[in-house]
Amino acid sequence: MVYWELICQNICKLGCELRIVSLTILSIVLTVKLVIRNLQLETCSMKRNILEPPRLSLTLDRICHELIENHGDFSNSCLIGLQPRGIFFADRIYQRLVELGFTDLKYGKLDVTFHRDDFRRRDTILVPHPIEMDFIVEQKNVIFVDDVLYSGRTVNAALNAIQHYGRPEKVELAVLINRRFKRELPIDPDYVGLEVDTLDDAYVKVEWEAVHGEDIVYLIPEKDK
Repeated sequence: MVYWELICQNICKLGCELRIVSLTILSIVLTVKLVIRNLQLETCSMKRNILEPPRLSLTLDRICHELIENHGDFSNSCLIGLQPRGIFFADRIYQRLVELGFTDLKYGKLDVTFHRDDFRRRDTILVPHPIEMDFIVEQKNVIFVDDVLYSGRTVNAALNAIQHYGRPEKVELAVLINRRFKRELPIDPDYVGLEVDTLDDAYVKVEWEAVHGEDIVYLIPEKDK
């Protein structure tokens, strides 16, 4: 009788110990899951570098050489930066092409504020930017330059605005960042620095050395208010 009582006691003791072990393991698992979740939330709340200065410089050179390959000496081509943010990328492309010997390349800056399809739909007043166009584009190959291609509406406005300077032979588009999953109009670039595909509201922020002190591109959770 005593023997069976000892066995039962040991079984109960073992069962309690196993239960404690199980609870301990479950606690550890839940703790690990919580830590992983917190790390994921922390990662999502931070901006991420997607194009650092050395790689951005190489990207710039690549696009310039692609332009040279397709446009030769640029005798019948012109480069046009789209205001406001596209002009910084356009400036860098133009400067690099001049360094490579294309000193006669025509370069302008185009503002599309009053040609946007949402011009009268915004709550805030849109302020136009300077237009620097001292040439016509009649029968010329036009290369639009912008930093980020998102919905395609800025480029659509540029296609309307450029008509004031003649009828181009052809229009191409060069962008540093292509947001393919965010397009609202059937517009695609001919020259791309980097494809960025996201399904959420992540925002691409491009910073330039002339303005921010460094050439770099960030992917951040949402646009600054």
